[in-house]
Amino acid sequence: MKYKSYRDMNCSLAQALDAIGERWALLILREAFYGKTRFNQFLDELGIARNILTARLNHLVAEGLLEKRPATETSHAEYVLTDAGRALRTVIIALIHWGDEYRPHPKGPRFVLIDKESDLPLRKMGIYAENGSEVKPGKVGVRPGPGVEKN
Repeated sequence: MKYKSYRDMNCSLAQALDAIGERWALLILREAFYGKTRFNQFLDELGIARNILTARLNHLVAEGLLEKRPATETSHAEYVLTDAGRALRTVIIALIHWGDEYRPHPKGPRFVLIDKESDLPLRKMGIYAENGSEVKPGKVGVRPGPGVEKN
C-alpha cells in the first residue's frame, strides 16, 4: 500500500512520520535498538516478508535513520543506527510504555526496559517544561515558531 507523502507539509510531526514511513519501520528500529544489525536477524525476529523488509530498510537508510555498512566478517551488510535513528529511542520507549498501559498483556509487561548499568527499570516518559516542571495532560499549548510561514 502506498502512503501519502507529507514532504510538503510544514509540520514537524508530518516530517517525522514521512521519515519513519510506516509501522514496520518502528519495529525494525526497535530491533536495531536491541542490537540487531543483519537482514536475517530482522527477518527472523519480525516474521516480515523479504521484499517488505528490503523496502523498509532501504527507506530507513535513505532517510538517514540507519546506515548500511559492509560487514567485516562476511559478505552480508549490516544496518547500524545513525544519530538520527538513535534519537528515536524516546519515541520507541514511550510507545512501549503506552502499549504496556493501554494494550497490556493479562500477565503484565511483556518486557521490562532497564538501564544496563544499574539494572533498574526505566521510568515512564513524562513531559517537562524547560524549568524541569512536569506539564500535566491537557496543559500543553502551541504557539508559532520561526519555521512557520506567514501568508
